Amino acid sequence: MALIFLFGCCVFPLFFLALHWALHRTRALGMDQLQAIYVAAKLVSSIQAVMASTAGYIIFSSCQHVIDDQHWLTSAYTQFAVPYFIYDIYAMFLCHWHKYRVKGHESAGPRSLRTVTRTFLHKEFLMVLHHLCMVLVCFPISVLWRQGKGDFFLGCMLMAELSTPFVCLGKVLILYKQQHTLLHKVNGLLMLVTFFCCRILLFPYMYWAYGRHAGLPLHRVPLALPPAYNLGAALLLGPQLYWFGLICRGAFRLFRRARPKDATALRNGHGPGGRALD
Repeated sequence: MALIFLFGCCVFPLFFLALHWALHRTRALGMDQLQAIYVAAKLVSSIQAVMASTAGYIIFSSCQHVIDDQHWLTSAYTQFAVPYFIYDIYAMFLCHWHKYRVKGHESAGPRSLRTVTRTFLHKEFLMVLHHLCMVLVCFPISVLWRQGKGDFFLGCMLMAELSTPFVCLGKVLILYKQQHTLLHKVNGLLMLVTFFCCRILLFPYMYWAYGRHAGLPLHRVPLALPPAYNLGAALLLGPQLYWFGLICRGAFRLFRRARPKDATALRNGHGPGGRALD
């Protein structure tokens, strides 16, 4: 544990250095402070997500035995990811703080750190709770309780980060009011597919993989596992279903918004592109 703590202390400042590097690069492009902080934070998150999903794929593809096979990247990247989750809470708060200052709230008078923190926790409660659970619950379980078993499943969990770059790009495009562009629509489709495959279907796949190992059909796997395993999977899956619902709702609004122009043209006796109907 002492080595893990020292490793975390060494890695933790790297994320802040990465944020300040990204801030320097984005400010050099002429962005204002809010834009620079927001884009820099999303850039760091995307880089971390690519690293995590790559590590997850290496672990997942290297472990033929889903229980006993081990890969050195499992423990190494788990220790690397913990400081990231702590950093990401700080980065989200930093973005919220600057967004709060520039969106007209300053006209209501100076706001205390306590007030801004309260509004941040109210808005990002589920994300903060998710990050804290990763640090305070999932990390001790993966390091202390597993005893080197199940690297295959941890590799699968790391691959859930594959959707994060698309989520980050979508938020940046919204910041720049680019919802109408083809890039935003293509990115939204990729985000929908990767989120569904890597964060929703991931759980049935892991149950299926264990069932294949144990010689059980998929529907009997939950009954063969200890209740704590099923409870943990449900607690991890719950927020993913909620966020996927938000993504689907956003996609529905985006594509519904693109249709009224054609509908209005048809009502006025014109076809798409302004051509008169016969």
